[in-house]
Amino acid sequence: MNKRSMIALTAASLLTMGFAAPAMAQSKEKCYGIAKAGQNDCANLAGTHSCAGQSKVDNDPGEWKFVAKGTCQQAGGMSAEDARKKIKG
Repeated sequence: MNKRSMIALTAASLLTMGFAAPAMAQSKEKCYGIAKAGQNDCANLAGTHSCAGQSKVDNDPGEWKFVAKGTCQQAGGMSAEDARKKIKG
């Protein structure tokens, strides 16, 4: 594969991911308090880390995972607002 083909393929991949992200965001929601240690999806509420896979304990209320929209409460999780209240309280 030549350099021009690689660039075109990379650009096409990036464009495809850019269009898929909004659709995924509409069908998923952040669910706090259900992530197992090392299995969170991104930054926590406390701001002590900003990456996936950095949670230290199971079910930390400040850590979150993406779940199908409408299933968080069934999984035993909570919204960001409820998680903040639990952390403060």
